[in-house]
Amino acid sequence: MTHTVAILGASGYTGAELVRLIATHPSLSIAALSADRKAGMEMAEVFPHLRHLDLPKLVKIEEIDFAGIDMVFCALPHATSQAVIKELPDHVKIVDLSADFRLRDPAEYEKWYGKPHSAPELQKQAVYGLTEFYRDDIRNARLVAGTGCNAATGQFALRPLIGAGVIDIDDIIVDLKAGASGAGRSLKEHLLFSEMFENVKGYSLGGTHRHLGEFDQEFSVIAGRPVNIQFTPHLIPATRGILVTCYLKGDPEAVHQTLASAYEEEVFVEVLPLGQAPAMKDIRGSNFVHIGVAGDRLSGRATVIAVLDNLTKGSSGQAIQNANLMLGLPETEGLMLAPLYP
Repeated sequence: MTHTVAILGASGYTGAELVRLIATHPSLSIAALSADRKAGMEMAEVFPHLRHLDLPKLVKIEEIDFAGIDMVFCALPHATSQAVIKELPDHVKIVDLSADFRLRDPAEYEKWYGKPHSAPELQKQAVYGLTEFYRDDIRNARLVAGTGCNAATGQFALRPLIGAGVIDIDDIIVDLKAGASGAGRSLKEHLLFSEMFENVKGYSLGGTHRHLGEFDQEFSVIAGRPVNIQFTPHLIPATRGILVTCYLKGDPEAVHQTLASAYEEEVFVEVLPLGQAPAMKDIRGSNFVHIGVAGDRLSGRATVIAVLDNLTKGSSGQAIQNANLMLGLPETEGLMLAPLYP
């Protein structure tokens, strides 16, 4: 059986990534693509790398007939999704790639995103979309909230360790490096080639990054008490990919064994042998996560490094993985593409 899907916000990076992945998905068919400023254009004009595909023309959201749509991928800017999803018919299932439904407490959303949540009733229905940890809830959900890409990377490294009690949860330092595509496709001065090339810089310093709301929410639920990590993200001169380095108090062998056991049955998460470090290029363009653990010259200290592609496993690939569950399809369907290398 083929399920028809619509991609709202198809002219952005995550929209294009959804198209790329769905193009070879055996059970999904793209019936509608929306854009705002680029409505009326062919997808090939916006993204020439997709010109070989037979795709519908980009249209305004209000021009889409949702009667024959089974699944909607909402790749719209933050705050826009709330208004749009409220108006979608009840029969469609939705995966939202924005931040609009990630935080369960509307007050936390207002704290981190600076405005009141406009769809609190929908928020109550939303399931957090970190597939490996919420798959049973995702299967029965109508609305799934995709994670932040930075938040997903850190959680793959830390969730099992917090749950198993093998690290000091009051002493977690997370250092993150991210490629520029995580900031979206709109023009920004600090993302110009001449600004980024041969340059690395921290941003959202002092615990102000919005994805901290997800870390606080998820880690505190696991621990049963507040957990506040120290987190600094950095922008690096790369297009895709996230590498997170976590500095922890804990026995390295126990940390490694905990992660290896937690992900032993997970197709998309690979824990490397103790002492090996993952690299961003090893997962580029794929739905895979690689995790490495190493000890330190200081006794009782461990370093955990995790990598994923922010556009795939951190966003659009994760969205399709969740959609597969929601539609009763094999979870890995359409997602076993090997990483792009070099």
